[in-house]
Amino acid sequence: MKPRCTIILSPACAFLAACVFGAAPAPAADREACVALAQQRHDHVTIVSAAFMDDPAGFAAPPTPGVFGTPPGLKVMAPFCRVTGFIEPVRDSHIGFEVWLPPRGGWNARYLAVGNPAFEGAIKYQGLARALAQGYATASTDTGHQDPGHAWAMGRREALIDWTHRAVHETTVVAKRLIQAFYGRAASYAYWDGCHNGGRQGLTEAQLHPEDFDGIVAGDPAYHLTRLQAGSEYLNWVALKDGTHAPGYLPPAKYPALHRAVLDACDAKDGVKDDAIEDPTRCRFDPASIRCPGPDNLSCLTEAQVETVRRIYEGARLSDGTQVYTGFEPGSELLWNAMVAGPEPLDINNDFFRYIAFEDPEWDFRSFDLESDARKTEELLGGVIDTVQTDLSAFKARGGRLLMYQGWNETWIPPRMATVYRDKVAQSMGGAAQVDDFFRLFMVPDYGMCAGNSSSTFDALGAVRRWREEGVAPDHVVASYSDGGVVYKRRPVCPYPQVAIYKGDGDAADAGSFRCGAPDW
Repeated sequence: MKPRCTIILSPACAFLAACVFGAAPAPAADREACVALAQQRHDHVTIVSAAFMDDPAGFAAPPTPGVFGTPPGLKVMAPFCRVTGFIEPVRDSHIGFEVWLPPRGGWNARYLAVGNPAFEGAIKYQGLARALAQGYATASTDTGHQDPGHAWAMGRREALIDWTHRAVHETTVVAKRLIQAFYGRAASYAYWDGCHNGGRQGLTEAQLHPEDFDGIVAGDPAYHLTRLQAGSEYLNWVALKDGTHAPGYLPPAKYPALHRAVLDACDAKDGVKDDAIEDPTRCRFDPASIRCPGPDNLSCLTEAQVETVRRIYEGARLSDGTQVYTGFEPGSELLWNAMVAGPEPLDINNDFFRYIAFEDPEWDFRSFDLESDARKTEELLGGVIDTVQTDLSAFKARGGRLLMYQGWNETWIPPRMATVYRDKVAQSMGGAAQVDDFFRLFMVPDYGMCAGNSSSTFDALGAVRRWREEGVAPDHVVASYSDGGVVYKRRPVCPYPQVAIYKGDGDAADAGSFRCGAPDW
């Protein structure tokens, strides 16, 4: 019996995954096959438990710490086979994992892996529940540690390798073996869908383990990690090094005026005045245009603030001209708060340098020196955590499909580097024509982080499934924009370097009023 599945969202973005299979209990064969998985034997793998979860009261997901931990009250009502275990491929490596398997009658014959946010170590129960509710066999790893912060990495090179790529790969290998044992057949297709660090994990899989997945969605990927962290810390340093009362500090109360000035300069360039910028790379905005002509006020920038804003847009650049990482894009100003409002930088950036790069918990970001610290970090850690390979021919050769997306208004991961990576792949593999048939990038205008986390907003997973299974390459993906749960516009997001071009008439809130093409503005 196919399940009827519902995901109920709470105001805090937690959800209950409820799949109703009717009154009949799961077949005894499913229970027996599940329990038998505890007897599986594989090198370096220990199965801790294998139990069929079908309590009428549901399965309460275990709590996990940190800002990205298990949402309170997460409960799974669907029956499933839950396998827990750990993998120890080398010394000082202990990779925890869980594999969840829907009953045979409710399986969609596919495997969907769950990504991990930031540097934390925890099973992502909310991701497992969401995948299970859609009929997937699914798995999650704690990436080799159980710590919501960064201190776990001090002096532990193997743990860093686990977090970078080994934990996802090893968990995928185990999950596929358990799927084969439980269902008596392999999954027809294996998919990855992750954002931020999960996007980085997906790119890394395509580069280092091309055999693991048939289709990968890499959303807002944390690409070239040592440079991303250096570039982000530089923006923190520019904005906050002298404190929130310094002349150059830009208070959040000025963000709306700056944003309005950017829109006035660039919004209409694409032919539609809609308080959004389709292609920020074509926006030529000078923050000096709103320099205060007299006393400081919330509608203008002081001279020192003009310089701060210029540096934030420009991003981190070495004295020899090397771009360490790009900055924030025009149009993103209303989302600057998390990164540069202060009074301290985000822990995800600051603690990276304290615990991972310099292994000094007392390190102070005010001492950050872009020239030396960016180079030093890449020298120390680049060979361990930077996965920047541009030859994806092995992934392509086995029929893999890679859909990468990036929000243009994203600030946690400055977006333009996604286009840099796509361009480098095309250069390595003989040009865009050699890449478009397996790897497409979608730059989402007027959107912040992780548009693809909701299929109703941006159905990246559905697009990559159709591409891999039906051979239908995505010539666009429709993005829905909502406020208070009400959709106010839909827009086609086009494969880079194309953009959405207004046809000249029709409702600008309707995706059908646009076509994909090369910008001419």
